[in-house]
Formats: sequence, structure tokens, C-alpha cells
Amino acid sequence: MIKKVLVANRGEIAMRIFRTCRVMNIPTVAIYTHVDRGALHVRYAEEAYCISEDETDTSYLKPDLILAIARKTGAAIHPGYGFLSENADFARRCEEEGVIFIGPSADVIAKMGIKTEARKIMKAAGVPVVPGTEEPVNNIAEVRKVAKEVGYPIMLKALAGGGGKGMRLVRDEEGLEEAFRLSCSEAGNSFGNDAIYIEKYIENPHHIEVQVLGDKYGNVIHLYERECSIQRRNQKVIEESPSPFVKEETRKKMLAVAVEACKKIGYYSAGTLEFMMDKDQNFYFLEMNTRLQVEHPVTEEVTGVDLVRDMILVAAGNPLPYKQEDVEFRGAAIECRIYAEDPENNFMPSPGVIKVREAPEGRNVRLDSAAYAGFEVSLHYDPMIAKLCTWGRNRESAISNMARALREYKILGIKTTIPFHQRVLHNETFLKGNYDTTFIDTKFDKEDLKRRQNNDPLVAVIAAAIKHFEQEKEASARMTTVPLVGESLWKYYGKLQMTANNY
Repeated sequence: MIKKVLVANRGEIAMRIFRTCRVMNIPTVAIYTHVDRGALHVRYAEEAYCISEDETDTSYLKPDLILAIARKTGAAIHPGYGFLSENADFARRCEEEGVIFIGPSADVIAKMGIKTEARKIMKAAGVPVVPGTEEPVNNIAEVRKVAKEVGYPIMLKALAGGGGKGMRLVRDEEGLEEAFRLSCSEAGNSFGNDAIYIEKYIENPHHIEVQVLGDKYGNVIHLYERECSIQRRNQKVIEESPSPFVKEETRKKMLAVAVEACKKIGYYSAGTLEFMMDKDQNFYFLEMNTRLQVEHPVTEEVTGVDLVRDMILVAAGNPLPYKQEDVEFRGAAIECRIYAEDPENNFMPSPGVIKVREAPEGRNVRLDSAAYAGFEVSLHYDPMIAKLCTWGRNRESAISNMARALREYKILGIKTTIPFHQRVLHNETFLKGNYDTTFIDTKFDKEDLKRRQNNDPLVAVIAAAIKHFEQEKEASARMTTVPLVGESLWKYYGKLQMTANNY
């Protein structure tokens, strides 16, 4: 029985989990750093604990402290995504110390977290895998040898972790050595493990993933697929379900393979199998994420399933509340990740204080966010500040609803990727559903997002006049004078208000 939930995370995913907990009448515990002391998830939870040692400490990677807080409060731990969510050692410590970990077993996390091991396991389970190495490559000489055997182009990938970190596409031997050095460096900095392995690069691939859900009694179901091919720097930015590319025959085969593989490895909780698919509908296992995905709202919108709720139920020892035939797929959904980045300036980070925030409302719109007017977006954490999701009876309806929602979404004080998403939704290739992971590089007009300077001197004069007017108005409103002897204070304050209004 889970009586309380601690979310070992921050931002929108912490809020997402807390909201389901509130529906389930489960009290919640937040953790936060000094930077996040004004964050929404801290205000929302019933209990909140600071885990910073001082003002400069911005880390959420504090397993000892988090476990101590969980034991003190009697809470189970939901890791969200990122941070400790795929840390097998942390999950194992939870198991050993009697703290419920809302996720899969530590053994499965460990096996699937090492990509070469995951490839071996999936290959043994009958899942097609991309040609590549079964062991990490240790030096440039070995990399050159494997590259020639596999054939260019190849992908260098971090053995541990994900999210595009440590990943490099190499098309010929000329750029191989530098790519290997950079991949090792980035992997080491991101995951504390600089090991790299090699995969054959699939030209013009589609990135398709299958959402699975299992319990501790051997039951596993799929919740259909998501199309995640709109990517920038190997990071997903727009996802949708169902995929407009995958044919029904391929879909059935891929879903069946995913479920069977999860049964063979004894998987429980929510998880995602990611596949690369070529132009001929051949699909290959890429990796498995043993956690809740960023884009899980897309699946929830088309199936009506609350994945967080089911993760909590499974962690508490309950069987899945439904069978495969009970899951009804309906309509289409699309999600746009809203980042605090400037799309007009090569997507550079745009930290700062959000001065105005107007959220979209209405039918078939879902917004997962922890942002608010007055909140400061920090450089210390991931720049994603919201996930905007819309549903429709078909793909065209979902896209139309998203276009309307993006027009209503106003964030001032920082730059965001909202204009970028608006451009994508008007792109002909995207609208036809005929896109792959090369879309942004080959089919998207980036020139359209470049900053346009207005050199008209009249615009500068008008802007200066408006600013002067606002300053004068503010000064007059703050003006103070001494009331006349015997004058009513009500009349005095009335005169001040009339003076301010005249401006």
C-alpha cells in the first residue's frame, strides 16, 4: 500500500505526478534546491524539503538524502524522467532499504541501461536490431576497424544514458577520430561513463516508439506507438500518435514484438521500446527507456490511460487494471515541447524571468507545465518549460487544435520555441505526414526563423515616445505631496488618483 509519494524530480514532471496523486488522494512530498525554492512543485506538494547544501548547490542527484527523506516521511519514490530515473543503483538501494520505487526492478534497469547488453537481450528475444557492436569500442583503431566492417555511415553512441548525449553521425573516415573524441567526452560528462559503441546508420530513418505497461504477475500490454521523428540535435521536439508513416501490418508486428520481449525479460511498470524504421518499413530495436517518457501525454490522450496512476498501482503490488482488449485507441494526438530557447538565434538558451504567461484553454487541449508569471527559468536545468498536447478525431483535427493553442500561448520575458512549432505545423511535408528524422535539416526552412532587423527610424522614435510616456505616467502615480492643513485625506488621495489618471 502506498500512502505517500515523493517525486525525486522537479518542474513539469513533478507537477504531472503530483496531480495524479491528488486525484488518488495520496499525499505528496517535494524536494528542491535553493534555485527552485519558488518553483510551483514546491508550493503544490503537502511537504517539501530542500536538498541544497548552499546557494550554489543545484544538484538533484542526492540518493542518500532523498532516501533519508523518503524513510522519514514514509513515502514511495517516483523518479519521473532524467536525474535518477534510470539509475539501477538507486533503484536497488530503494529495494534494499524498504522504500517502494515506482518503476521497474533494479536488475532490469541495469540490463537495459547498458545499450550493448540491451541489444543482446532484445536480439535473443527475437527483436530485430541494427547491425553494430555487441561490446564497447575502446580506442580509435578499434573504431576504424568496426566502421569498415559495418560500413559507413555509422552512429557513435554512449553506452550509458540517452537523450542524444554522446551521439555522433559519421559519414566517412575523415571525421571519425574527432567524432569519437567528442562522443567519449560528452558521454563521460553526461553519464560518468565515457564508453562508446557503434551502430550502422539507417538513412532517412523514422523514430518510432512503443509504450508498454506491465505488472509483477507477468501481464504486459502495449499502448500503441508514437512517431518521434521531428528532432533537433537528436532531441525530440514534436511527437504524435498514431504514426502517419507506419502501415497497419507493420504496426501489428512491431507491437507484438515489443510485448513479447517485455514478457521475456520480466518487465513491469511503464516503459518504452524505441525503434528505427527505414523507408521500406523494416524496423530495428534502438533502446529501451525503463521509465516514464517525456512524451507520455500523447499516449494518454489517445488511449485514456493514466500512466502515472498505473505505475503507482503496479508498484503497490496490484495487477494491471485492464487487458489488451480493454485498451481502446481513439483519434490522434500531437505534442509540442516548449523550450526556453531562441529559435531565431540557433536555439540558444533563453533563461530569465517569465513576465507574462497566458495559457491556451478550450476543448482537447492539455498543458503540462510548472511555469508561471514571475518564475525564473534557470540555466542550471533542462530548458523545457512545458509540454503542449492536443487531441482530435483525426490527425488533421489534432493539428488544427494545436495551431490554435499555439496562437493563444503567450510567454513574455524570455524567448521560447513556440514560433518554431507554429512554422512546423504550416510545413507541407509535415502536414502530409511524410517526414523522417532529417526533417529539420532538409525539409524545414530555417531561414524563415532568422531574426529580422527593422531599420525604419520611425519605429525607433515611436518606441522611445511610448517608453517616455510610460515612465512619466509611473512617476506621476508615485508623486507625493503634503495635504493642506485641515484638508480631508479622502480628498487628498482622490486628487492624486485624478492626477495619475490624466496621464
